[in-house]
Amino acid sequence: MRNIGDRDLQKTSTYIVPCFLLVELVIMAGTVLLAYYFEYTDTFPVHVQGFFCFDKTFSKPYPGPEDDSKAPPALVYSLVTAIPTVTILIGEVTTFFVKAEGAQEKTIVTADCCYFNPLLRRIVRFLGVYSFGLFATTIFANAGQVVTGNQTPHFLSACRPNYTVLGCQSPMQYITERRACTGNPYLVASARKSFPSKDAALSIYSAVYTVMYVTLVFRTKGTRLTKPTLCLTLLSLAVLVGVVRVTEYRNHWGDVLAGYLTGGAIAAFLVTCVINNFQQTASALPPLPPQRPQPPHGMPLSTLPRVESPLEKFQDFHTLRSHDHQPYLCPAPPDVLLPSRRFISSEV
Repeated sequence: MRNIGDRDLQKTSTYIVPCFLLVELVIMAGTVLLAYYFEYTDTFPVHVQGFFCFDKTFSKPYPGPEDDSKAPPALVYSLVTAIPTVTILIGEVTTFFVKAEGAQEKTIVTADCCYFNPLLRRIVRFLGVYSFGLFATTIFANAGQVVTGNQTPHFLSACRPNYTVLGCQSPMQYITERRACTGNPYLVASARKSFPSKDAALSIYSAVYTVMYVTLVFRTKGTRLTKPTLCLTLLSLAVLVGVVRVTEYRNHWGDVLAGYLTGGAIAAFLVTCVINNFQQTASALPPLPPQRPQPPHGMPLSTLPRVESPLEKFQDFHTLRSHDHQPYLCPAPPDVLLPSRRFISSEV
């Protein structure tokens, strides 16, 4: 009987290895390569937008390089990578050892050749999808920055335009010349990448993905405040990154909100549509046995007497009267009719 139960929990698949090698790894490599070209090369030039003379929206002071920020990219990227990885590892290892042996999933690859450990399979699946979403979020954020070319609040401080040469006489004059900036070309190019905020998109993507994992996988019975506290802490850290970007004049509020929308949408899509809310496949779950109704107080059904309802009696009587409108005269027994016959014969 145990072998039959194990067979029911086994999921046979001959396409896992070919799909993993030929499809998923190729897509992952292409995503990483595209993110690299967006981030570290000039393959995709930034769209050059003009600006108004003396525009106060872009005249905030230069906050310094990104490494001098209170939320530097190195710290943001480290937290975005480390927190979900550690959370998923702890959750999967704990769930694997707590779960009963009969409820564990087994995957057979290429017939009966080998088995994938369900713990390793789920970890690779969840972390692989998370890594793909991380690079996808980076691509979407960089593509938005390159296509729009929106300026940061400190754009004019980095651009250092010569208003005399440009002939700026009123704030309503619009400058469209590409050589209007005299500052460092690298700083000017960075100051044109504001919408959407990449740090805000990555931070909210990591927070939403981890929060959905904690909410859907963790089953805490001892306390009700553990999961809400952890989830609110992660979301607060993501919001704090966006607030720091705004207060240091590195992004506008609209840029941060657009980054939140981008990262949150990608995380929700991957969790809901790609990995099915971190749940096992339906074939891996054992079928539930049919349940029979139990009699009260442990008595068998055959010993319980049937009690006829008074309403049923009334309905039966009403049905009988509706089909027979005249009263039913029962024949009298012979003993009752004999005296009347004798009386009639004597009179005759």
